[in-house]
Amino acid sequence: MRDDERVTGETETVRLTAWVHGMVQGVGFRWWTRSRALELGLVGRATNLPDGRVEVVAEGPRPACERLLSALRSGESPGRVDHVAELWASPRGGLTGFVER
Repeated sequence: MRDDERVTGETETVRLTAWVHGMVQGVGFRWWTRSRALELGLVGRATNLPDGRVEVVAEGPRPACERLLSALRSGESPGRVDHVAELWASPRGGLTGFVER
């Protein structure tokens, strides 16, 4: 992607990193997150962390990443989400598809 394609109003490409706290491991949460991300056309990953959180990294158009973040906070996922911390950054690239780790 060229730099001039990264910032074009509504199609600004971003990287969202979200740390999801709660009962989110062993309940299908990563699979659910992957499904939502693919529906939104995002690339990235959902990874179980040793402390019980799930880290979600997604890249794509900002509106799509914002919709994924809203979905993570919606209460409609498997398990129980107590809190979602977020970090927005410039895309790094190198991601293909959306994987569960």
